[in-house]
Formats: sequence, structure tokens, C-alpha cells
Amino acid sequence: MTKYYTGIGSRSTPQNVAQLMTKVATYLSTIGYTLRSGGADGADSAFEAGSTKSEIFLPWPNFNNKEGIVCSHPKAIYLAKQFHPRYSSLSDGAKKLMIRNSHQIFGVDMNTPSDFIICWTPNGSGSGGTGQALRIALYYNIPIFDIGNYTDMNIARRELYDFLKPFTSK
Repeated sequence: MTKYYTGIGSRSTPQNVAQLMTKVATYLSTIGYTLRSGGADGADSAFEAGSTKSEIFLPWPNFNNKEGIVCSHPKAIYLAKQFHPRYSSLSDGAKKLMIRNSHQIFGVDMNTPSDFIICWTPNGSGSGGTGQALRIALYYNIPIFDIGNYTDMNIARRELYDFLKPFTSK
């Protein structure tokens, strides 16, 4: 059985956090986890750099000069509308980005939730496009670890290790 996690975050993820994300992705790959992410600069790219097996969801072909899965399952569209506070006022491109975020949580078929999410948002704010994915995950009780909640990287590493224990000891 394939195991999935979502690795996402801000394009402005600090370099030391990005390095941690790459190491975590490498580790999770060695124990059979498949990364789900969105092909953006920053956190997404850091996770991709460490992962050996990934599902990269793109809002449109060649997004950020990357290859990946472009899809817009009806359930993904529904979730994007349900969880974005101003979906109807978004541009078509922004809507596609929000639809992509739904797939990062539930995969191509929109029926296979990730086991957990690791992300970085500024000060743990859950902002930006990452915030859309986090709102969906919270609603569906998918565990989230936001590295942005920590100012001390040593504490963040220890807490992340503790967060991952139940998933990695299976």
C-alpha cells in the first residue's frame, strides 16, 4: 500500500528550513512515502529535491517549467470553492492554483488523503495558497506540522521528529 504525505509551503521559505525539508523528504522516501506537492519555488521545490517518488500537481501545463500532473477533478473544484473565502473573486489562474491545492491533499482520484502535511508558513500563519490546503486538511482531520511555528530550528527538528513517529513506525 502506498503511503502519501503533502510537503508544501511558502515560496519565501528560509534556506535553513528548505534544507530541513529536503532531508525530511529524503528520509520519508526511504521508508516508502510518496510526496504530494505543487511545483512552486521555496518549500515545494525543497521537498521535491529530497524525494525519490512524487506526485507533483500543477495548475496548468509547464507551471514553473515543471512536469507534473494537471488535473481538475470535480471534487477538487468543489473543495476549492468550499474552502477559499473569496473563491468567486479570484482570477482564473488563482482558481486553478486553489484547485491544485485540493489535489495535493487528496491525490489524483481525490479519494486518497495524505497521512499528514509538513509545511512552512510565515510565523505559522497558515497564509497564502498553503493556507487553502491547510483549511482543507484541518476540516478532514489530517495532521499538520507547520515549521513556521518555530523560531528555534533545533526545537523544530525535535518536534518534527516526534510528530513523524506515529507515521514512520508503522
